[in-house]
Amino acid sequence: MRNEQGASPVVRLGELALAETGNGGRFVCATAAVAAPKGARHLGARLVEVPAGKRAWPFHSHHANDEMFVVLAGAGRVRFGADEWPVEAGDVVVCPSGGAETAHQLIAGAEGPLRYLAVSTMNEPEVMEYPDSGKVTVFAGAAPGGDKAARRVATSFRARDAVDYWLDE
Repeated sequence: MRNEQGASPVVRLGELALAETGNGGRFVCATAAVAAPKGARHLGARLVEVPAGKRAWPFHSHHANDEMFVVLAGAGRVRFGADEWPVEAGDVVVCPSGGAETAHQLIAGAEGPLRYLAVSTMNEPEVMEYPDSGKVTVFAGAAPGGDKAARRVATSFRARDAVDYWLDE
């Protein structure tokens, strides 16, 4: 949806309705779109709140998109490549595109929720790697965080299951 002339470009984070998402006990969060409802097509942003001790998404890297996280409240840590660093309100975490060396994951601390803005470019197609599980994901038609209904390709597989390019040709 494009921002109509005269519509406010202001997003009031406190007024956003968060929707819960996750998978099992480790991956739990609540999110709300920030950029798309105001008409942004090449820049993604969402508000994310992660409960104490949880993660929003698996440890991953993007080959086509840069991400940046602005920590608004709480504390935790960020896994980045082979290292971990503490994060707290006021910190900004920059995660450029790349392979396992730029894989990243924010983890909320034990004392309370971690609240942050996740900002990214919205390039597609996209290839993502998951170093912990050895998976690869490919999207075309809509970038990660984009309209899932617009995707022409969305598939995940284990890298070890890859076949030779010329197989069965």
